[in-house]
Amino acid sequence: MTGRVLHVVVPGDLDTKTGGYGYDRQIIHGLHSRGWNVVLTGLPGHYPFPSAAECAAATTALAAIPDGSLVLVDGLALGALPVEVARERERLHLVALVHHPLGLETGLNADTSRLLLDSERRALACVRGVVVTSSRTTSAVESLGVARERVMVVEPGTDAAPDARGSGTGARHLLCVASLTPRKGHDTLFDALAEMLDLDWHLTCVGSAGRDSAHAARLTARASTAPLCERVTLAGELAGPALAAAWDAADLFVLPTHYEGYGMVVAEALAHALPVVSTATGAVPELIGANAGVLVPPGDAAALHALLRTLMTDDVRFARLRAGARAARATLPSWDEACARMEAALMRTFAA
Repeated sequence: MTGRVLHVVVPGDLDTKTGGYGYDRQIIHGLHSRGWNVVLTGLPGHYPFPSAAECAAATTALAAIPDGSLVLVDGLALGALPVEVARERERLHLVALVHHPLGLETGLNADTSRLLLDSERRALACVRGVVVTSSRTTSAVESLGVARERVMVVEPGTDAAPDARGSGTGARHLLCVASLTPRKGHDTLFDALAEMLDLDWHLTCVGSAGRDSAHAARLTARASTAPLCERVTLAGELAGPALAAAWDAADLFVLPTHYEGYGMVVAEALAHALPVVSTATGAVPELIGANAGVLVPPGDAAALHALLRTLMTDDVRFARLRAGARAARATLPSWDEACARMEAALMRTFAA
């Protein structure tokens, strides 16, 4: 492949603060460093529900990519563009990057879920290979008609980080880093914590309110009224020193998510040597292992309440999990390793 040129197609703004976009940014940067010429194409629109005009814009953008090019298309766009992708399947070497199937997003009604899964099934039939970010996503992609031999796993890397120093007080400082969307389970966390006002704790939620404004408004209203108003901070979207400070002040990371393709933010918590409370989805069970955290069923506020109460009152168990998180950090792959695997996957697809 002369010059190792890769076209990357993403919906919206590549700088969006989510795990999926963070993955895309790191892979693009890493491939640049490995000598690839990466050409970014952004698709304006509201994905995965683009308008007719936004689909037309996607058609124009794809048509502008030179014949025979290797093209990696983020699944948030690809799954919503089956007709547009089908037009290019013979002309371009299309590879899908699937973080998680669109129709499995929490909060969708049954009809919308079926429509998205059907749309993604038709789009995936047009690509030459599929990259997924977790081995657990492989079976979900297979259920959409993709043969296992066409699926390649490229798990995210993790940046090195210092140990979080914690709150420095007797109160446990909980941190949740996630967009305010139904899938992330903030409502379950609020339910669990509302029954723990006899203990000393504070929760900081970092994440955008713009992904689902109606759901975010409900969470904001609940966090700003009794009994949570003095215990919960919705910090919004943070980056740079402000985000680093939020990590540093935390004692415990909590992500009661309903579904993850991988769980990059869990890996980030471990990089800060923070114990994790989450659910058995994506790569989360493998990341935390037996000693770095504890899992509860998604949506089970009672189980989450019982576990958090234990961790706030049992210093020995908490210290054991903190040591486990510090040990788990050493097992996390780097972004350089992730980019090497992506390079191998792309070369394999192009040669097929």
